[in-house]
Amino acid sequence: MRIRSSVLAVSRYGAGLMLVASAVVLMSAPKKTEFTIHDKEYYASPNVVNFVRPGLSIKIVSANIASDGTISVDYKLSDPKGLPLDQNGILTPGTIAVSFLLAYIPKGQTQFYSYATRIQTSPITKVTAIQAGADSGGTTKQVGDGEYVYTFRTKAVGQNNAPWDPTATHRIGLYGSRNLTEFDLGTNYDDETATWVPAGGPIPSDNRDVIRTASCNKCHDSLAFHGGSRRSLELCVMCHTPQTSDPDTGNTVDMKVFVHKIHMGSGLPSVQAGKPYQIIGFNQSVSDWSTVNLPSDARRCGFCHESTTGAAQADAWFQKPTRAACGSCHDNVDFATGKNHVNLPQVSDNQCTTCHIPQGDLEFDASIKGAHAIPTQSASAPGVKVELVKVDNGVAGQKPTVTFTIRDNSGAGLSMADMTGGNNRIGLVLAGPTSDYGYTNFGADVTTGGYVSENPVPTAKCSPDGTCSYTFAHAIPADAKGTFAIGVEARRGLVILPGTEKEQTTEYGAINKVTYFSVDGSAVQARRQVVDIAKCNGCHSFLSLHGENRNQIQMCVLCHNPSETDKARRPIATVAADKAAPPQAVNFAQMIHKIHTGEKLKEAGASFTIVGFGGSHNDFTEVRYPAMGNTGAVADTAKCYMCHVNNSEAVLPIGKNNVTDPQGLLNPVAATTSACTGCHLSKSALAHAVSQTDSKFGESCDVCHAAGTDFDVIKEHAGK
Repeated sequence: MRIRSSVLAVSRYGAGLMLVASAVVLMSAPKKTEFTIHDKEYYASPNVVNFVRPGLSIKIVSANIASDGTISVDYKLSDPKGLPLDQNGILTPGTIAVSFLLAYIPKGQTQFYSYATRIQTSPITKVTAIQAGADSGGTTKQVGDGEYVYTFRTKAVGQNNAPWDPTATHRIGLYGSRNLTEFDLGTNYDDETATWVPAGGPIPSDNRDVIRTASCNKCHDSLAFHGGSRRSLELCVMCHTPQTSDPDTGNTVDMKVFVHKIHMGSGLPSVQAGKPYQIIGFNQSVSDWSTVNLPSDARRCGFCHESTTGAAQADAWFQKPTRAACGSCHDNVDFATGKNHVNLPQVSDNQCTTCHIPQGDLEFDASIKGAHAIPTQSASAPGVKVELVKVDNGVAGQKPTVTFTIRDNSGAGLSMADMTGGNNRIGLVLAGPTSDYGYTNFGADVTTGGYVSENPVPTAKCSPDGTCSYTFAHAIPADAKGTFAIGVEARRGLVILPGTEKEQTTEYGAINKVTYFSVDGSAVQARRQVVDIAKCNGCHSFLSLHGENRNQIQMCVLCHNPSETDKARRPIATVAADKAAPPQAVNFAQMIHKIHTGEKLKEAGASFTIVGFGGSHNDFTEVRYPAMGNTGAVADTAKCYMCHVNNSEAVLPIGKNNVTDPQGLLNPVAATTSACTGCHLSKSALAHAVSQTDSKFGESCDVCHAAGTDFDVIKEHAGK
């Protein structure tokens, strides 16, 4: 008997489409329908684009498993507009290579089991391992324009050589690449998956739909593993199963284990104990994840396990804990012996939920959510909220008075006494002009560059509802012009679970607020927006720095301005070498570019260390920027749009204040040069910038690199 299992029917199948459509679950990432300014194709000549029709879209039409286990899949190849492509590259430019996966979830299990496997023997350990992978040696037949049927060489055989089960959930996966390098258009990639039950009926909700690709792409921009062709998590989980391990290291590459370990990286107990976490991949390439520092708090499981993406099993992390998943981060736990598990052996996952319920009555208990609670965001915190109401006397030569409110989450007013002692504090920062911060002098007693920070607690006058007024001790300079800014930051200390064994002291902060006012009667002009905190939090989840004090970009740039360095903290540096080294510039553009360049600084023979509060040593050359390039390499800092808004990377800061950079090759350094050489680290790049800078007229970077020019910044970074 032949079992027909259409995943998707084409129009020629007529009424068949209506019969099978309800059983279809397409789970690949959304397809691009047109090129954007960040795509290389956008800048190709119209003649080349019309001829080549760059791009690749793979669509699964139908799948079939015959009663004898013969597997076939009908698929279409097209350009982004839906026009068919020739797989052989004869009728349309560019040959297309397509690979095929098929897996199923055995009854009573939760993960896929791949029908196609390979044997991998380590040349190091001589150990042999089975690995899930793509089928090879099958046959391809063209059945229409851009439409093909591939018949697997592998037959469907169940786990432990059992007969294949047509009532089990199956997933077909295709991934491919289109080679357009001869047209200087690189290689196009796509993948596609479809999930169905061959015997018919609805797709079970338990179909390994735990995390969606969109959640990964918040940090990675576009998943592009194994050379670029694997682009969706829905495809990845078909091979990254318990079947698959690395014979060189003995480490499993089961998705729920190795992804947790990768993201924990340097925070893994095993790594901290001295054992690196590595996977040896294709051609014996070594991937060492021991230096990874997750940009979000690792306890924030819901940041990846998002319930908002529609993933059917998004709550599995707290509803169905397992030894493998939990032990991947907590890898110093030995479930067999009970070591680091309150001396209790755990021989199966059956009783995990007995102790580790989804959520308990208290934070920081043994429940899943309780154990992953973040102290600085404790639900028990009364909260602190600040607003800037108005600025009076904010004119040149005068001391401005700012009216602000400070209240807790219930709306009750807080007094200045509430902000005194322990970790409590409130600060008001005055800076300007907004056209470019950095070199305004607020008085001989002010040691900070271009701004002044004051504590309003001793003299602010507050009403019971939390409305306060404070007059700055420092005046706006008499010759000041334009718009100035006042920002507020506030933090409160908190004792969590006092009087218990879980008692701990922490702190939490208010969302910063900044207000702008004219000091000379001119129109108020807010500081230019270059990046957005929402984009920062796309990866960092909730970026809060300097002891929970600063969390908004418009606040950060008040202090991280062109004149500011870490000079004030170098004398108390905890590392001797930092004391001896010159101060480090902390201007926002240069600092953020260098921090995210991270590991590539070290590769270029450069470094970037900031001495922070308390003399702390902050070396950013271990940062591994997670954005992926087209071939899957991380640290793709060419994707400026990951942080920048409104294409601001092409709005060059020509004419803005020079940056004080004592550790740089050039000090002071012009604003655009400083920003761009934060990523472009070579001496030749700096020499180029210097050669295009005139001592009288300044930088000329915009002549070649501004929006619309021949070497437009966005164009040069496109497709990199």
